[in-house]
Parts: sequence; structure tokens; C-alpha cells
Amino acid sequence: MNDDSGNQDGSQIIIRQASVSDAEVLATLRYNLRSSGNRASEDEASFLERCTLWMQERLQSNNSWMCWIAEREQRAVGSLWAQLIEKIPNPNSEPENLLYFTNFYVRNDCRGSGIGSQLFTSALAWAQTKNVQVAILWPSERSVSFYLRHGFSASADLMELKIETRKQ
Repeated sequence: MNDDSGNQDGSQIIIRQASVSDAEVLATLRYNLRSSGNRASEDEASFLERCTLWMQERLQSNNSWMCWIAEREQRAVGSLWAQLIEKIPNPNSEPENLLYFTNFYVRNDCRGSGIGSQLFTSALAWAQTKNVQVAILWPSERSVSFYLRHGFSASADLMELKIETRKQ
């Protein structure tokens, strides 16, 4: 899916599905997202190498992961990852496909220009082709209003258990 839309500064924004060749730039966006405001516990080079390999594997075809990338002037300015979660078939009307959104990031200098909404719209259009009935995510405090504007609601159905790993 290609979505060419104008930006506030007149430049074109292209939203497209990411490919294996985008893994390195997507790893850099991930590092920028997770290290801004938090001190990284892993050096940047090691993280980028590890994350790039992970992303290359996930961006192969026939994988449950999908990623969209936003580009302005052929430069990545944002991305959104989603994982298709297939549930066991059931005989009632319960959804059998869920979508987990994660790693939603738009560069600071590009925020407020509609890029996030464009990424999200592209991801939702894809989800409809996969018969997804429910999307879930864990929002940051700052992003709650964005998700509410896009139709999300808080749910009491989702429960979380944090499992601590044993130190050996």
C-alpha cells in the first residue's frame, strides 16, 4: 500500500509496508524510540546489530509481523509494527484474529503533522484484509489521547502478568 499525502511543509509523505531491506533503518528508529528519555543499558552498535537481525527475520514473507514505514524525501521519519495473533478456532462469535500494535514512532521533528494517523490508517486497512476484529496495545501516557481519537477505548478485559526471570 502506498499512500502519498502532503505534509505541513509541502513535502510528500509516503507510507508503505516495510521490507527486509528496511531493517537497519527500522532498528535505528527503534533505538531512538526506546533510548530517548531512558538511559540505554546496551551500547548502540550492539543493539542495532541485534535488532536489525531480529527485524530482518520478522519482515520475511509469511510471518505474523508486519511493519509500515513513513518516508519524507526518501528518509524514514516513522514506523508502526503489528503482530497478527491467531486464536484457536471457536464456534461462537468471539474474534479469532487479534492485532497487537507496538513500536509506534514518529521522529520528534515530524510529530503533529498527521504522519502517525497515516501510519495507523494504513495498518488498520491491512488488518481489515486479515479479518482482524480486535486490536490491542499498551499506550504510553502521552499517546492515550491519540488512540482515543482513533477509536480505541480502555478495556477491563485485558490482564497482564509480569513474569520475572530468575537470575542464575
